[in-house]
Amino acid sequence: MARIDLHGEWTLVRVGNGAAVPAQVPGDNISALLEAGAIPDPYVGMNELDVQWVGREDWVFRREVVVPPALLREEAVFLTFESLDTVATVLVNGVTVGESDNMFVRWRREVKSALKAGANTIEVRFRSSENEALERNQRLPYPVPTGGAPVFSPHRNLVRKVQCHAGWDWGCCLMVSGIYGEAWLEATSAVVIEHVYTEQFHAKGRCRVVVAVEATAVLPYAGELDIRLGEATARVPVRLAPGRQTVFAEVTVRNPQLWWPNGEGGQPLYDLTVRLGGATARRRLGLRTLELVAQEDAKGLSCWFRVNGRPVFCKGANWIPADALPRRHTRETYADLLGSAAEAHMNMLRVWGGGQYEREDFYDLCDEKGLLIWHDFMFSCSLYPASEEFLHGVAAEAEYQVKRLRDHACVALWCGNNEDLGALGWFQESRQHRDRYLVDYDRLNEGVLGRAVDAFDPTRTFWPSSPCGGRGDYSDNWHDDRRGDMHYWSVWHEGKSFDAYYRVTPRFCSEFGYQSFPSLETIRRYAGPSELNVTSPVMEHHQRNTGGNSKIIEMFSRYFRMPSGFANFVYLSQVQQALAIKTAVEYWRHLRPVCMGTLYWQLNDVWPVCSWASLEYGGKWKLLHYAAKRFYAPVLLSAFQKDGQLEVWLTNDRPQTVKAEIELRVMDFAGRELKRLALDARVAAGAAKRVKACAVGDLVARPQDGFLFLTLRCGGEVSHNEHFFTEWKRCELGEAGVRATVTPDGAGLTVEVRAARPAFFVCLEAEGLPGRFSDNGFTVLPGEVTRVRFTPARKVTPKAFAKSLKVYDLRSTY
Repeated sequence: MARIDLHGEWTLVRVGNGAAVPAQVPGDNISALLEAGAIPDPYVGMNELDVQWVGREDWVFRREVVVPPALLREEAVFLTFESLDTVATVLVNGVTVGESDNMFVRWRREVKSALKAGANTIEVRFRSSENEALERNQRLPYPVPTGGAPVFSPHRNLVRKVQCHAGWDWGCCLMVSGIYGEAWLEATSAVVIEHVYTEQFHAKGRCRVVVAVEATAVLPYAGELDIRLGEATARVPVRLAPGRQTVFAEVTVRNPQLWWPNGEGGQPLYDLTVRLGGATARRRLGLRTLELVAQEDAKGLSCWFRVNGRPVFCKGANWIPADALPRRHTRETYADLLGSAAEAHMNMLRVWGGGQYEREDFYDLCDEKGLLIWHDFMFSCSLYPASEEFLHGVAAEAEYQVKRLRDHACVALWCGNNEDLGALGWFQESRQHRDRYLVDYDRLNEGVLGRAVDAFDPTRTFWPSSPCGGRGDYSDNWHDDRRGDMHYWSVWHEGKSFDAYYRVTPRFCSEFGYQSFPSLETIRRYAGPSELNVTSPVMEHHQRNTGGNSKIIEMFSRYFRMPSGFANFVYLSQVQQALAIKTAVEYWRHLRPVCMGTLYWQLNDVWPVCSWASLEYGGKWKLLHYAAKRFYAPVLLSAFQKDGQLEVWLTNDRPQTVKAEIELRVMDFAGRELKRLALDARVAAGAAKRVKACAVGDLVARPQDGFLFLTLRCGGEVSHNEHFFTEWKRCELGEAGVRATVTPDGAGLTVEVRAARPAFFVCLEAEGLPGRFSDNGFTVLPGEVTRVRFTPARKVTPKAFAKSLKVYDLRSTY
């Protein structure tokens, strides 16, 4: 089998005027125009508005490819694009060889008759998705409404492309066109492998793996199907008629090493190689059992995952595309973001339905890092058509993606959509004619997506929507915590205080969030000195949730004294965000086994913006991500206060019983110790235990007189937590007198932090020096030294690092 890779330089042509620039494949038109200097950077200032014309134009990607005569001597030549975004016509030497209108379906056609020996021209002509959506809307028999954003492209729900390309309440509107993933020509006189997927059958001491191979034979073929999985092999004689068919073989792995989620065990992966008729396909399999346990119980409907027979509390966040510009979706970017998730003890990400089915690199890395994936189909915050044409296209999409991804150990569940069930109540049309739109919803969701999962991946559960209460349940899971998964947005969108998290007991909370600004360093990438003000036009342009900045300021007034200066404002917004999510996660984790999952919104950003993300655009950790590393730790010591009563809990996610030494210190804000209590505790595997309960009045005369500092020693590790008995603004904090000294430490640097008085939420910033601190947003007590390691992305001297180092703490903000 001969193959010609089509990656590399193409030419991008604007159809309207014939202007041409070089373009990289995989890549998109906006990236190509930006790299050619033809447009300003849409991430800077308000330039996004100046490039909206790009999405309203038609574009051509063109390249020449030299085809050797030997390739044309084969019986068939296939042209394959993994993803064409979106409404496209493909031509070879001026001959139309096919069309596409769904970027989520692999495009493959036999094109030998259009080729010639020597130079050939391949063109992909992209029609404007925005114009296509507008035209489709005019042809609808009745309205099919969708949500909007401050800058958005209308009717994005009518085109099968990444929905957030049209703008979101955290994302820019860049209606890109492009060619993504692999692209190639291949010639054969035998077989093309379309899909390989497997099913595992576990028994004591062995795992039987059935391998299915879908193949297209171009001529009658007789030969062997050769399978190797690790050291196990199988060889099966096959006879194929021309056309597409499926053949099977099975192998048995003796004493298999099981794959586990992050924190539960290792992630061994077995190499699978399939050979048939000169074609080869390779996969890596994690051997494991996994099931979603959704059962009726005394509270409602459970929602938890059992992996290899063990209940797993899912800890993580929601994943959106890595960048608004697809050209930047590289393995290096994926590795950085996913590595940060794993380092923060996450074991699950939710691939959100307004984004995309990711590239293979993403799933390979999740397999390697033990990150389970709650996988939405790509439908979000909208109603969708239920025409025969639309449903037919979605059926092809669902079949292709399920077959493509089902062998990844990381994929835990298929979910029909994000919030489309709730969207039935958002629009006037669907409120007035609910039956019509509910039928349409069911035709798409159960009639196409549910059936696709049942048929093509019976090993996994189909969950109709997020949030929902399972199949057949069409109730509101924003405010009902009894059944299935919940999206709890009452703190951010409804303005409730942080203790509102104490008043719900979700079975599995798959969305909740609170916003903050990115670091000053990131803000300076899009805003000039005169724009460093929360109400400046550029700052408001990079806030896509209507009223979002006002929400942040209003919540400041409840908990903190108002910060002075923009730098302190940015820092305090990150403190506030971290506290909000910490409050929710710590409380919900101690409710296990009733609550068995927390996925906060959101892990990452598509551009530099004020948002709910814990990782800034570019991967820098916000204070929330440092806090996540602490509140998602396998063993957690936490404190909760309700109605003047304090409880201290020890939560253990480890698969074995843990013994812990606990120290509780009540201190005043001068650093004097008022009370000390030492406890020994023992907590069973996968359990939570109350280790202390008392009235706040037993610890301090008045809530504003002190704070509780918690120390946990467990398994050779030491961790700390803190609890304030009242709002921080009510406490008279003394000037902390924080001092930091820097010393070399191998390839990194160590920062020793000291304080004259208790210093809270101490934040270290090395502006202009890419790298990562081992901890941040921590408490420093007088007379004690906190050591933090900085690992730079490139070599830096201690002197240069010390010069760039800035230290923030709560008291220094006012």
